Amino acid sequence: MKGGLVTPSKFLPSHSSFESIRKQAKKLVRLFATGNPDALARVHAHLPAPNLPLALRDAQLVLAREYGFAGWQDLRAAVLRQEGKGLEWAAAEAERAIHDNSVERLTQLVREYPALLSWRGDSGESLLGFATGSFGDSGDPHREQMFTRLECAEFLLDAGAILNPAIWEDAIRARAKGVLQLLSRKGVLPRNLATLTALGDYDGVRDYLDASRARPSNHAAAVTQAFLWACRFDHRAVAALLLDRCIELDPALGLRVEKWRGRSGFIDSLVEHPQTYGGPWQTVVMTELLKAIDEDNLQEFTRWLQGEPDLLGESHVALQVELLEHAVLKDRGPFITRLLEFDPALLREVTRPPSSALEFALEYGKAHLIPLLTPIWPLPDDLCHVAGVGDFSRVKGWFDEAGRPRLGSLGQHYPANDSSVLRNLHWTPANAQHILDVALAWACMNRHFEIASFLLERGANINTNWSTHEPASILHECAVRGNYEAAQFLISRGIDMTLRDYRWNATAEGWALHAAKDKKMAEFLAGAESARKVQSL
Repeated sequence: MKGGLVTPSKFLPSHSSFESIRKQAKKLVRLFATGNPDALARVHAHLPAPNLPLALRDAQLVLAREYGFAGWQDLRAAVLRQEGKGLEWAAAEAERAIHDNSVERLTQLVREYPALLSWRGDSGESLLGFATGSFGDSGDPHREQMFTRLECAEFLLDAGAILNPAIWEDAIRARAKGVLQLLSRKGVLPRNLATLTALGDYDGVRDYLDASRARPSNHAAAVTQAFLWACRFDHRAVAALLLDRCIELDPALGLRVEKWRGRSGFIDSLVEHPQTYGGPWQTVVMTELLKAIDEDNLQEFTRWLQGEPDLLGESHVALQVELLEHAVLKDRGPFITRLLEFDPALLREVTRPPSSALEFALEYGKAHLIPLLTPIWPLPDDLCHVAGVGDFSRVKGWFDEAGRPRLGSLGQHYPANDSSVLRNLHWTPANAQHILDVALAWACMNRHFEIASFLLERGANINTNWSTHEPASILHECAVRGNYEAAQFLISRGIDMTLRDYRWNATAEGWALHAAKDKKMAEFLAGAESARKVQSL
């Protein structure tokens, strides 16, 4: 039965491991590219007219058929079951079924593997978490539909999956109204101030506040957080009710609010800008500073820093980092300089706080900002970072005379030392190929094409699914950032222009047209693909 559980083929060696099978597929790609006669014959036996250059997924299909399987997923399942990793395979298949919103496939897997209902991954993941989780903000109904899988979540709940607090807490953080309503309808959502607020239950919140007067200690933080949730979910009446209590508990907040825009204006601002940065007033201050960066208004940025000196203190180092990172993303070098001129506590930290500022600069093609950041965070001496800044001599130092990588411990290299990036890209566990591919991506994004060519010649995969967030391709990132030079380089080197991203199932052309609203880039990519098709005739 299509998509069913697989019995190992008679052609599968008993000692095979999934890692060895993966390496065989990659080796086939390399041999095919060199014109190896045996590799050419193997591929053409199963794919008479393969797309060129040979993609890894096509090599995997060829390998699977050689072993007697219909496709790569069937081969993968057989090998993992042979290794005694059947549940791990089933969990991976269930995650894919949830992503595809296939309740039928998910039902089949749970029936065959009941332990999936209580399965937990290395980082505590669960199937219910996959179905209800949002990679980003889900405040917009369309985004929630794209991120979450409510039909799968409902099936899992009905089948007996246990709800843990992280599920509804994450749903509140993501503003996933549909998830919260499903949990409430199923009777598994606890009734507390946070959930009542997120659901917009005015009477429930009012009753909670009335009851809390009898036990006022230690509930100020909960009320403050609930006020922010109410604003994030655009429950203005509930927000007004909670703001009254916040000001009752903190009169100083009331003075600031009235001096600024009044209670109604305060709520309007927080509703309009739902991202939070600590308490309500800190959130307003940060929102105004970030807005000044967005609008390239250095005067307004300076005015807010002068008026809010507390933001520069030791207790707000994380917010200082946030401002620097945002300035990097928006390519605002003068704002980085101005913030540092105010001598924020960040500069006085013996151990500098963690930050993604360097990585943002390199993955978004802003390497020219690196000199502004290295006085705070020294540039790591690893392959990806030196490739991103264009240090060719150091890049060469990470390879031996035969062109093989000599990386040493993978843990000293990005992205192997960043677990969140690996999870987002579905790259666990990390391997040397991931490091090569990110180095290639960063070299391309920052237009170091000599380095990019060098890396391609030494095994970097031009069709890697690297992206700044979830799996896509380097060309997707070029498309959405208007990076024509890098896009042209990749196209000239044969990148697969039909690759689709993980979340939206769109090509790079689709990203240009729909995400970036860049018709010119979309036409450029469409023209390049048409020209390639003509050349292949």
